[in-house]
Amino acid sequence: MPGPQPMVELWRGPLCESVHAGHAVVCDARGQVVRAWGDADAVIFPRSSVKMIQALPMVEAGLPLSTDRLALACSSHRGAAKHVAKVQAWLDALELGDGDLLCGTEASRDRETRHRMIRDGVAPRQVHNQCSGKHVGFLAYTQHLKAGRDYVQPDHPVQRAIHAAQDELTGIDSPAFGFDGCAAPNFATTVTGLGRAMAAFAAARDGQGARGTAMAALRDAMCLHPDLVGGEADPATDLMRAMDGRVAAKSGAEGVFVAILPEKRLGVAVKIVDGADRAAAQAVAAILAELGVLDRAHPTAQTMLDTPIVNRAGAQVGRMRPAPGFPS
Repeated sequence: MPGPQPMVELWRGPLCESVHAGHAVVCDARGQVVRAWGDADAVIFPRSSVKMIQALPMVEAGLPLSTDRLALACSSHRGAAKHVAKVQAWLDALELGDGDLLCGTEASRDRETRHRMIRDGVAPRQVHNQCSGKHVGFLAYTQHLKAGRDYVQPDHPVQRAIHAAQDELTGIDSPAFGFDGCAAPNFATTVTGLGRAMAAFAAARDGQGARGTAMAALRDAMCLHPDLVGGEADPATDLMRAMDGRVAAKSGAEGVFVAILPEKRLGVAVKIVDGADRAAAQAVAAILAELGVLDRAHPTAQTMLDTPIVNRAGAQVGRMRPAPGFPS
């Protein structure tokens, strides 16, 4: 069993100060691994990288949803004003309120919004939670199923449908589950399983049955609304913008990152074993550049592939860059 492969180095002055190692795969439309680094069979929690899978049963059931709501269902948004307004509007359409969400209260991650709320004495609500879009999707599907409101329980019909969809797309019977930061269950899979699921989204086309149509709709909505999937200063949003909507990308906590490449019918999955999100973003950018879908000359690519380390006085004191031999 291979160990994790060094993927990202941080240099300060003349010394390599930190090395981030991990596992990664590229899978094709047949679900086969075409490139692998580290242990492709490592079992991981995919965290928020699978929000498109968590939204899939709702869309497959035929709920009429706009592209912005599809993107919100896949999002880990910043809690900016536009994110909160769209989540609230969806709640209103369902005739539900903030108290119906089960994701928990979180301060807005958008600096401007957070500071304005502090100045105005406005307390954070659940709609500010980065996962509130996903949770409104859960509520919409719960209404459709006429199921109980405790939609985050693993035995709830919503979560059973998600569990089944993930196992089918990954080709792996999930060996365990844990609870995510937003209280929803997160079903473990392998790095290969995660890459295989992303490749299935890449190969999906409108008109290929309910599932294929739903997968294509979710993927295309992410590409159409990268600002809703994350937001300003979010690496997944930055990558999607840099590739002009040709690739869907999504981060997950603890160093997980995925990408969906429709033109090449490929899926990418990365897991950094020390959980460093900064390394996951750079590792997936390096793989996308290697695959020829991220232009190395693009300003976002240049920054993500050779990231300056700047001190508080504004001087560059180091750099973060792909480890030698990765990903070539």
